[in-house]
Amino acid sequence: MSRIEELIAALCPDGVEFRELDEICHINRGRVMSKEYLRDNAGQYPVYSSQTANGGVFGYINSYDYDFESITWTTDGANAGSVFYHCDEKFSITNVCGLLKVKDDSLITTKFIYYVLGITTKQHVSSGMGNPKLMSNAMSKIRVPVPPLAVQREIVRVLDTFTALEAELEAELEARRRQYAYYRDRLLAFNGRADIRWATLGEIATFRRGTAITQKGTTDGKIPVVANAPAPIYFHGESNRWGETIVIARSGAYSGLVSFWNQPIFLTDAFSVHPDNKLLKPRFVYYFLQNEQERIHGMKKGSGVPHVRVKDFESFDIPIPPLDEQARIVAILDKFDALVNDLTIGLPAEINGRRQQYAHYRNRLLTFPEKTER
Repeated sequence: MSRIEELIAALCPDGVEFRELDEICHINRGRVMSKEYLRDNAGQYPVYSSQTANGGVFGYINSYDYDFESITWTTDGANAGSVFYHCDEKFSITNVCGLLKVKDDSLITTKFIYYVLGITTKQHVSSGMGNPKLMSNAMSKIRVPVPPLAVQREIVRVLDTFTALEAELEAELEARRRQYAYYRDRLLAFNGRADIRWATLGEIATFRRGTAITQKGTTDGKIPVVANAPAPIYFHGESNRWGETIVIARSGAYSGLVSFWNQPIFLTDAFSVHPDNKLLKPRFVYYFLQNEQERIHGMKKGSGVPHVRVKDFESFDIPIPPLDEQARIVAILDKFDALVNDLTIGLPAEINGRRQQYAHYRNRLLTFPEKTER
């Protein structure tokens, strides 16, 4: 930090100039590319679209539109305003992405703009008609600080260091997740075992549908309202599920997602699975279903809003090993699960701490007083 502070004190003690993006960048939009187009023109060059998973890659084609240092951003949808940096890469973008190319790299660097936009674009996303957007006209008017190049480069160096450290930790965590998946597959592989009884969930479990509720219908409280998303959507003063509960999201983008709650919750657009505890431990059933998540996602119905049905789960086959074996498997998988998912211990905690530290320094480094005319 001292090196940057010295540079600022020496080079811009009275603040820095701010400029709108269209003054310092060329702004383009992508072109329409369907999944069929990607299939018919499959190749090695990435196409970026409106998603953020997989680094924003929508697919790969046999040609490219851009091969220079640039920034792309998502213009439409839930991820509107997400930004990506590109260097030494040949790629294309779809019509729900935009692209920025610096006009004069003796004035400002692409990587510096990328880091600035990482904390500013979300503030300019509009959500009219329920579809978040950050279109080119709004992006072009975002004001960006333009400190001296020496300051920009030192800030980029510091933030790149943070990013590289986090990437190393993420790679190690991903290796542990693969290891976890490997052992989970082995522990839950019961096919071919003559000593294991199998039954359908409809035979050994009951299903309960959630209760319809809106946020306006809730009362103040700390009970998570669990629906069709990985995290609670809001909180309520009452619960309709207690103790160990297996939850399956019923509809929407996360339909079929299996989660486990060991606390009071209020279940709404989802259903819960309650196995006979004389035969199966809920946590064991959760791990078994989680291991079958890909198959469960294949059970979705509907061409519009995807959904899963209780009746399909009633015929879902599940093994019934002895309770002591179930307990042993659960104990092993709980340890693995904590190591790769618990934000309070191990690598997840370290990554979370790094992200908080990075966010703190990024916001501090990229906050400049604006130079005023005298």
